[in-house]
Amino acid sequence: MCILMVMDPLLEKLQPLETLSRQLEPEEYKRKDMFATSQAYVHDFINRLPLTKAYVKADCPKLKSLPVTNEGKSFDSLLEIIRGEVHRSGINAASGGHLGYIPGGGLWLSSIGDMLAAVGNRYAGISFSGKGAVILENQLLHWLTNLVGYPESAHGNIASGGSIATLIALTTARDFHKINSTNVRQSVIYMTTQAHHCVHKALHILGLSEAIWRNVPVNELHQMNAASLQSLMEKDKADGLNPFLIIANAGTTNTGSIDPLDLIADLCEVHHAWYHVDAAYGGFFMLLDECKEKFKGIERSDSVVLDPHKGMFLPFGIGVVLVKNRRALLEAHHADASYLIDTVGVDEINPSDCGPELTKHFRGLRMWLPLHYHGVDVFKACLREKILLCQYFHQEIAKLGFETGPEPELSVTYFRYPAKDKNDFNRRLVERLHEDGRIFFSSTLLDGEVWIRCAVLSFRTHLKEIELGLKMITECLQKLKG
Repeated sequence: MCILMVMDPLLEKLQPLETLSRQLEPEEYKRKDMFATSQAYVHDFINRLPLTKAYVKADCPKLKSLPVTNEGKSFDSLLEIIRGEVHRSGINAASGGHLGYIPGGGLWLSSIGDMLAAVGNRYAGISFSGKGAVILENQLLHWLTNLVGYPESAHGNIASGGSIATLIALTTARDFHKINSTNVRQSVIYMTTQAHHCVHKALHILGLSEAIWRNVPVNELHQMNAASLQSLMEKDKADGLNPFLIIANAGTTNTGSIDPLDLIADLCEVHHAWYHVDAAYGGFFMLLDECKEKFKGIERSDSVVLDPHKGMFLPFGIGVVLVKNRRALLEAHHADASYLIDTVGVDEINPSDCGPELTKHFRGLRMWLPLHYHGVDVFKACLREKILLCQYFHQEIAKLGFETGPEPELSVTYFRYPAKDKNDFNRRLVERLHEDGRIFFSSTLLDGEVWIRCAVLSFRTHLKEIELGLKMITECLQKLKG
């Protein structure tokens, strides 16, 4: 008797698909080869940083003409495009010569943390799915709430950056004060012209564009004028309006200025307003004993944003929001779903209940690893060095005949050349500086006047880079003056 073996049609289709699918898991020898090639590239990239420009204008022709195709490409050819056109165009954010905007970091140990997070692929949104990841991030939040001076009951979220962190904070403020379509046009928000533009974007996303926005005057140091804020709030209250939100700065992007946080806190308490502090740039300077007095009053706020990719020198893509009222944070962001019933009843606060992300990258590892490996004192020393370097630059640029702003409060200063047409001349000077590119400076407008900014915050910025920047400015100025 002959028995015919007939293959199941489904199995017949699956076999060739599995063969192709398995290519997504390269064999060990291939992984080792790509890892070794990548490792050599990384070391070469870091070793060459002192010799590479901080800014390069580039058109990236190979990248623009590279199509996504059905067939793969060699790892070496792709790495070459990264080397030649991705890592060599625009601002070199890894460079110690990045003295424009607010520099981001790029600690090497953070890259190891990111790799381990990606390989392990632990889901960091819900404790049931990744308890270790959630405990790790919650421990970081606890350390940060202590830094700010919040009570043990405070909590927060490790988000993708200051923009989403700000969105989380202002969402909590809106919901806590029950601002909705019935009262939004009578509700008032107070900030200065120095508020970061992510604040405006967050308010727009939250439907608060129809609220009344008050630009509070600033003093000669570009700090919020507390007396003016008091007058505005009292008048609004007398007119039957609802002063519900004040947004202060603890280190502005433009000038590094810190608002009078304690005085603003007094007014928030009188009017029962939500007090939000943007400390994205400046907040980590609170690690330094000599800076703590500058931030007096921040502990009285309702919410704070800090960016570890600034003051902790981490790679771009991590921001932290802290909220004093944990219940308000959870009520604003918690949501249930039938397919998540298995996750109920854990003993850790879920990050997914503290912000808009359900699918959440395990970004806390990029902070946890270098913080524990190096210890806090190394970060303190680096922050202290940046303050002194900025003071030195401020002192030396004045000796070169430039007008300067006030003594830097943290690690940002600004300057301009006193030419006949200051705005036009300094615009052209910035263009020259960008064409040179050895050191990158950025420009800004303050009261309609063009100023050039020096922001010292890269962990790779040392005295050598500051001296080179001063030399480059001198050379570009001489060429411009003819």
